[in-house]
Order: sequence, then structure tokens, then C-alpha cells
Amino acid sequence: MIALTSTILEDLEAGRRRAATPDATAPDGWRVDPTVKAAILDQFRDRQTAHWSAGPFAFRDRVGVPPKQLFESVDGLVAEAAGRPWRIVPGGTSIRAGVHLEPGVVVMPPAYVNIGAWIGEDVMVDSHVLVGSCAQIGARVHLAAAVQIGGVLEPAGARPVIVEDDAFVGAGSILLEGVLVRSGAVIGAGVVLTGTSTLYDLVAERVLVGTMDEPLVVPAGAVVVPGSRPARGAFAEQNGMGIATALIVKQRDAGTSARVALEGALR
Repeated sequence: MIALTSTILEDLEAGRRRAATPDATAPDGWRVDPTVKAAILDQFRDRQTAHWSAGPFAFRDRVGVPPKQLFESVDGLVAEAAGRPWRIVPGGTSIRAGVHLEPGVVVMPPAYVNIGAWIGEDVMVDSHVLVGSCAQIGARVHLAAAVQIGGVLEPAGARPVIVEDDAFVGAGSILLEGVLVRSGAVIGAGVVLTGTSTLYDLVAERVLVGTMDEPLVVPAGAVVVPGSRPARGAFAEQNGMGIATALIVKQRDAGTSARVALEGALR
């Protein structure tokens, strides 16, 4: 087993290494580092458990994946960068070791951030949000209440869920299986997207389809809302049945940005 003090997990915490890194030469603009996932999986091979406590809360988990030390960096320094530390609001949030938080991140309770995740500068993680293992969240993203960002550990080379800079993910939305949300996109409340989802673009009049090998990509600046389409077959037609789907209804504009803007004071 790779010990928790191993370079790879220290590098994850410090932000020197990521499960996926922006790379203009990669087909989708992101390069996956499979060794990161392999190292994380290795932490679970030791089935010993340990106990931790924080105030009135007690925890018991595998020795290789303790809670993140939120107020001290891996170098033993207070977790501040240019006088702008993150804020973890009291109320039951849990963040595992191996998570990187950039300056200005706000996490509202209760929320859970799993090992290997990267959360960019000035991100708002609202209450009841799950950020899964190795997920990559860009700068100034707002993850609204009850958003679920799926984690990906296997296969090691699979792309994690990625939400690029300045995107907005509305309340109750679910992003799974390596979905890539490009910069500035707006995911409306209640949208569910998996890596193999079909996304209907009403603006460009095209159909975007993800596969296991090439998960779905939501275009930059797209505004995505829940929709439906008729189910096929006589029985479905007789009963007026439909299938839930996601629709791109417009490109983000000043009006949309105003609706999803977060007051700077809250960050």
C-alpha cells in the first residue's frame, strides 16, 4: 500500500498534481492521469480502520483515507493564500484527504467532497452537494443545493466529471460518468446528464451523444434545461408517455448571467 504521506497524495492536496489536467493537445482539452486513481485505489487495500474526532463528531474509516486537515497544509503552514483562505461553514460537512481546495472556496453544510477532487478558486459548494472522487471543478463555479457530481475511480484511465470555469450547476442536478461541462455553461435545476446521455441542441439543431469511450461534452456557454421527447411504440403513444431528456435552449447571455450570479459577499 502507498502510505498517506506518499508524494502522490501530498501532491493532490497541494494542487501540484490532478486526476485530470487541462491540456490543449488532448482531444477534449483534458489529460487524465491514471496513476492518481491507481494510488487512491491503493489506499483502500489496507482494511485497517482508525478513529478521528472533530468537536462532537466521531469518524471511523480506512487508515488510508482520513479526513482532510482543513486548517493546516501539507507543509505545516496555515491554509491561507494571499490572505484568502477557504471557508468551511459549520454543520456536518466532510472532506477527505487528497482533496485540493483553491483560495476562496466556500463549502456550505452538509456537503461531502471525496478523495482526489479538485475545487477551483472562489467556487461555491452549496448545501447537500456531493463532489465525487477525482471530480474537477473549475474556478468561480457555483454548485447549487443538492447537486451530485459523480466520482470515477475505475477504470483508471476514464475521464472524471469535469466542470470548467464560470459554469453554473442548478439545484438538484446530477452529473455522472465523465460528463464534461465547458466553461460558462449553465445547467438548469434538475438536469441529469450521464456520460452516455443524449443532449438535444435546439440552437444549433444538432444532437450530441456521449459514449463510454467519449463521454458527453456540454458546449461552452450552453444553457441546458430538463425536457422530454415522446416514447416510441403504440403502447407509449396510447398512454401519452415520454422520456426525460436534456435540451440546450440558448446560449448564455447577460440576462442568464444576472439570474445565476452570486453576490461577491457570499463568496
